[in-house]
Amino acid sequence: MELSRDQALWNSATTTSNCSQDRMSEGDSVGESIHGKPSTIGSFFTRVGQIYQSWLDRSTPFSIGRWGVTLSLTAIYMIRVYILQGWYIVTYALGIYHLNLFIAFLSPKVDPSMLDEDEGPALPTKQNEEFRPFIRRLPEFKFWHSATKGIVIAMICTFFEAFNVPVFWPILVMYFIMLFCITMKRQIKHMVKYRYLPFTHGKRTYRGKEETGKPFAS
Repeated sequence: MELSRDQALWNSATTTSNCSQDRMSEGDSVGESIHGKPSTIGSFFTRVGQIYQSWLDRSTPFSIGRWGVTLSLTAIYMIRVYILQGWYIVTYALGIYHLNLFIAFLSPKVDPSMLDEDEGPALPTKQNEEFRPFIRRLPEFKFWHSATKGIVIAMICTFFEAFNVPVFWPILVMYFIMLFCITMKRQIKHMVKYRYLPFTHGKRTYRGKEETGKPFAS
């Protein structure tokens, strides 16, 4: 009787372990099926990002065309805001964002005020000094890309009434003009103090002496 009881207990324990293993295997299969969907979605967005980056890389040399598209989007956005007579807070935030981008575009990558006096300015200050191009804190391509994304996001915000906060827009205009003047004044003082220009005209080239004599006739 004792052997039969032990055998019955052993059989029941074996059956329980087998059932638990079956449940675990089923759970793993379900987990794989569930986790398979995010991987598919992730690969889709990765592919979209690669296509988007390839188009950005192709548009890099065409600076005039890129900025033309950005100006066209800006004009469309301003016309839309004028027609709707709203979303002034979004427009004000867009202007502040573009102002910050513009200041970063005009600023050098290495601030001369952060350098030691022994090192001197990192930018050429004399005409006969070695040519060093102006390196911006925000490159032109990133400036264009960020400005365009800001316009697109602001355009999307105009389709949602939650962003249409009522405000007296002339106050925002006056405040933006004051902020623009103060910021540009500070930037110009910084340029004058450390004697740099935020534009690189290119390295000086020398031309050979032109031949003015006529060849002798044989």
